[in-house]
Amino acid sequence: MPSLRESAKSVTGQSRVLVVDDDDTVREVLRRYLTRDGHEVIEAGDGVTGLGLARSQHPDLVVLDLMLPGMDGLEVCRELRRTSTVPVIMLTALGQESDRVVGLEYGADDYVVKPFSPRELALRVGRVLARSQGTIAPSSTGSTLVSSADGELSADPLSRTARLRGAELTLTSREFDLLFFLLQHPGQVFGRAEMMERVWGWTFGDQSTVTVHVRRLREKIEPDPARPTRIVTVWGVGYRLDPGPLTDGGPTTGRTEPGRSP
Repeated sequence: MPSLRESAKSVTGQSRVLVVDDDDTVREVLRRYLTRDGHEVIEAGDGVTGLGLARSQHPDLVVLDLMLPGMDGLEVCRELRRTSTVPVIMLTALGQESDRVVGLEYGADDYVVKPFSPRELALRVGRVLARSQGTIAPSSTGSTLVSSADGELSADPLSRTARLRGAELTLTSREFDLLFFLLQHPGQVFGRAEMMERVWGWTFGDQSTVTVHVRRLREKIEPDPARPTRIVTVWGVGYRLDPGPLTDGGPTTGRTEPGRSP
């Protein structure tokens, strides 16, 4: 799928954005703003059609409403994540924090709360695209390959690829940014608010976003995600990247509590 998506972009010279929302007005407004920014926009008014377009048209980014007829946004996102790492920005209703968290759990990279500013959403689309396509490096400093102290885990910001013991990892754009940042600062503890600002440039938002992305990243790099030994929790403070798995496979003082990995 990535190679097909790249060839489609090379022909048009534009990034292709798929907007999936059952509100005609929302789609019209987003089409106008995104087209103005130079993107090619394709649309769907329901989940089944949106999923089909995502698979056949290979968009560079998907703007996906949570509440859709037929197949809701969560199910669409879950199905997409079976075969694709295309960035997904979820549109959620005001005040539904549980929906935002679940959307991230299902693989969404970001969320925007309705009602939203079309200009703000368009800017966020541009920023996510720039990162996912390697136009800009993650917000933390540096643009060269970084590795863990044990050499098993590495991330290359130029190719946007990460490897664990030589095998390429399948990471979303947000997960890659988080891993790259932590690899740049081994042994340092960061709170969730600080991570939101330094990794993604957000000065406001739901801090559970960090918790969810840490949990999803652990599932891909930890021998036992329930007892993490790489991205460890410092209780009451935040998260820290340690060099690698312990020789005995278990946690020690200062790491996560046994059986818990928030």
